[in-house]
Amino acid sequence: MRAIMSNQRIRIRLKAFDHRLIDRSTLEIVETAKSTGAQVRGPIPLPTRIERFTILISPHANKDARDQYELRTHKRLIDIVEPTEKTVDALMRLDLAAGVDVQISLG
Repeated sequence: MRAIMSNQRIRIRLKAFDHRLIDRSTLEIVETAKSTGAQVRGPIPLPTRIERFTILISPHANKDARDQYELRTHKRLIDIVEPTEKTVDALMRLDLAAGVDVQISLG
């Protein structure tokens, strides 16, 4: 197989609120890239961003009555080193879950 460029790499960043969804999508990408003969680095788990919200549940006066909610954003990083044209085509055809945000950059 011929590499697209000698020092080319594809960096894929995934974001999702559900860790099971992001792990499944990561596994699909890694298996697809490896099946086409590309070298894969990762998945690298990046720090989870946790947003916490505190809401007063009492309509009036009771300051101690509160509910707390949190929103966790899970992130993963995958590097595909020296991808072939076959690798790029396979990744373009890949259908990932709707709750996963994918950012792709070439470097």
